[in-house]
Amino acid sequence: MIEANLSADELAALQLERLQWTLRHAYANVPAYTRKFDEAGVHPDDCKELADLAKFPFTTKQDLRENYPFGMFAVPQDQVRRIHASSGTTGKATVVGYTEQDIDTWATVMARSIHAAGGRPGHKVHVAYGYGLFTGGLGAHYGAEKLGCTVIPASGGMTARQVQLITDFRPEIIMVTPSYMLTLLDEFERQGVDPRASSLQVGIFGAEPWTEQMRAEIEERFALDAVDIYGLSEVMGPGVAQECVETKDGLHIWEDHFYPEVIDPYSEDVLGGGETGELVFTSLTKQALPIIRYRTRDLTELNPGTARPAFRRMAKVTGRTDDLIILRGVNVFPTQIEEIVLRTAGLSPHFQLVRSTRGRLDHLTVRVEARHDASSASREHAAASLLSGVKDGVGVTVSVEVVDPDTLERSMGKMRRIVDQREKP
Repeated sequence: MIEANLSADELAALQLERLQWTLRHAYANVPAYTRKFDEAGVHPDDCKELADLAKFPFTTKQDLRENYPFGMFAVPQDQVRRIHASSGTTGKATVVGYTEQDIDTWATVMARSIHAAGGRPGHKVHVAYGYGLFTGGLGAHYGAEKLGCTVIPASGGMTARQVQLITDFRPEIIMVTPSYMLTLLDEFERQGVDPRASSLQVGIFGAEPWTEQMRAEIEERFALDAVDIYGLSEVMGPGVAQECVETKDGLHIWEDHFYPEVIDPYSEDVLGGGETGELVFTSLTKQALPIIRYRTRDLTELNPGTARPAFRRMAKVTGRTDDLIILRGVNVFPTQIEEIVLRTAGLSPHFQLVRSTRGRLDHLTVRVEARHDASSASREHAAASLLSGVKDGVGVTVSVEVVDPDTLERSMGKMRRIVDQREKP
């Protein structure tokens, strides 16, 4: 069954049953969890109601790295049907595994997500997420097939060919990171193809934070519905939560498989509905890699469901605790800068934040591409507008460099928004 039609009481009972199983499964089969629970003085039997989950310790990315590669697995190797891993660019890769049932569960929640986004059996789905160890491509692929769609496994890269495939194969849906969708948009225009005349009706975008301004930009220039999908490999992959096309008001979390909490990232206290904090997930049905109170570092809030009333909504993620730039005492997130860039005439959506040192102080430069039709005078005006917009809207003084179109690094996956050039002590 793709959709889950549950009352609030039925969902809570199912969550408690599955949570109790998960805690027992992790404690009995993962030495790291046995040790963490014992050190915290808690036992799976202490979970009598959903609120009792707050007694249990958190899991972090560091826990997965310390138990690299398979130390967090809860089943024997011969029951693992697939292994995925992060890139490991900032340390050891985080490795995740799936049993046959896990893969089917993942396909089911992905199919549910694509359906909520407007996908239907028979639609063609152009998957431009990367395939391989990254969970995006295969997660989208299996979910689309589960729903009964036709999959075009384009993966990332070869941007000119992607545009050709979209033009020739006429898919209704594209699944890709929002930053790479902008790269595709540039390529449509470079080839002289009107993106608004393409067959695409729905774009399902995830893997990185993006703003309402970017949604408006993509929807206007492509004439499609742009909706958000959320997931991370440690919890499952894409398909943990999905924005519904009829409301576009946040992402409904598939709570029959993933239990959410929002905590104060500093005190670690659980926050109430509508309060912004760090998102924490506990898996409820995963066999190979059960995950208990995983700190995602993503900032959001939880609200009641709307289009899918059985499930709570998480607000669109607009920042991460580890993407936070503290500049002369002011908190700055890349998405705050993005909002200002997107409403500044003459500037494209492609930008990077360059951190450097001036004297003893940190300095931030916004390096942003001009639009192709921007004159020298309009570039100067755009730079001044962006400078004042950041000063007024964020409360910090930055430098602005408006560079030629197509000169900043393009991304086939997650956009590298922050470049750190600070002097090392």
